[in-house]
Amino acid sequence: MDAITDTWNEDFYELDDELETDNNPESSEKYEHFKFIADKGQGLLRVDKFLVLRIEGISRNRIQQAAEADCILVNGNPVKANYRVKPSDVVSVVMDRPRREIEIIPQDIPLNVVYEDNAVIVINKPAGLVVHPGHGNYSGTLLNALAYYFKDDTSFDITDARLGLVHRIDKDTSGLLVIAKTAEAKTHLSSQFFHKTTHRKYIAVVWGNMEHDEGTVSGFIGRNPKDRLQMTVLPDDANGKWAVTHYRTIERLGYVSAIECRLETGRTHQIRVHMKSIGHTLFNDSRYGGNEILKGTTFTKYKQFVQNCFALCPRQALHAKTLGFVHPVTGEEMFFDSEIPADMTQLIEKWRTYMGNRNINE
Repeated sequence: MDAITDTWNEDFYELDDELETDNNPESSEKYEHFKFIADKGQGLLRVDKFLVLRIEGISRNRIQQAAEADCILVNGNPVKANYRVKPSDVVSVVMDRPRREIEIIPQDIPLNVVYEDNAVIVINKPAGLVVHPGHGNYSGTLLNALAYYFKDDTSFDITDARLGLVHRIDKDTSGLLVIAKTAEAKTHLSSQFFHKTTHRKYIAVVWGNMEHDEGTVSGFIGRNPKDRLQMTVLPDDANGKWAVTHYRTIERLGYVSAIECRLETGRTHQIRVHMKSIGHTLFNDSRYGGNEILKGTTFTKYKQFVQNCFALCPRQALHAKTLGFVHPVTGEEMFFDSEIPADMTQLIEKWRTYMGNRNINE
C-alpha cells in the first residue's frame, strides 16, 4: 500500500474540476494511488462502501465520481460504484497522474497524550495544529509530531496508511482525537466512525441569542460551488452527504451563546456549516464570516470590545470536548473528557462580564 492517504483529497478536488469542465485530454496511462485486497471472509459489499471504510477522510460521493470516471478498478477492470466486492478481489484506485508523496519528517512538537495502549493513542490537540500535511502545511503537523513520538517504536510506521488517523478535527479547532496503532485497530475504529457509533460532543461559542434550549440541525453538506474552500448545506444529496447535529444551549450571553453540539455524523466543517445555516455562525470563524461583528450595537466601545474578544480567542470558538468509542481489542467502552481551553473560557467570561455590566448600567 502507498505511504499516506493525505494527498487524496487534493487529487480529488482536481479530479472534480476535470469532471466539471471536461476539457482535459484523455490519458492513456493510469497511476495506482491505492490498492486493497479483500479478505477471504469478505461479505458482498458495494465497492464505494468498501473504499469509504478504508480510505480516511473520503466521501462516498467522491468515490462514486471516481467510479464514473473509470478510476475504480477491481482485478484490473473498471467498475461502477454498485459493484459488490467479493473475497480476494483486488480493488485499486487509479488516476491519470502520479501520486504526490509527502514525506513525514519527525518533528519534536509537544503532544498532550490523554491515553495510550498497544492499540490506540488519544491526543488532546491544541488549536492551531494542523492534523495532516497538505497544501501550505507540509510540516509542523500532528503527523509530524506523531512521527517523532514513535521514532523509536519499530511497530508503528507513520507512513503506513493502515495505521494512524481515523478521523480529524480542523486546524483551529481544539480537542480530542484517537489514532490507531495497528491495522486491526484502524479497521475497527474506522467502522465505528462510518456506522456512527462513536460519541462526540463539542463546545462552541456562536453569534446570536439561541432561540431554543435545544434542537437538531440536519441537511446535506457538500462543497460550496461558489467557494471551494467552504462547505455548505445543499438542497439534495447530488453533491452532498447527510449530516445531523444536535445542540443544547448552555448559556446565553446577549449577542453570543455558548452551546454544546453532539455529532450524529462527522462531515467536514459540520458544526461550522450547520450553525451558520441557522443564523448562528461560530464566533471568530474567519472561513464562514464569524470574524465580523454579526450581532450587537454600532457603538464604538462595543466594536472595540468585540475586537478585544477576537484577539483573546483568535480562531473559531470550537472545542472537541468528549470522545467515546469501543476499544478495538478489549471491547471496552472508552470515554474521554477534556477541559475547555483557556482562550474559550476567557472568551465566555469576558462576554459574561460585559453583559453583567451592561445590565447594571441599564
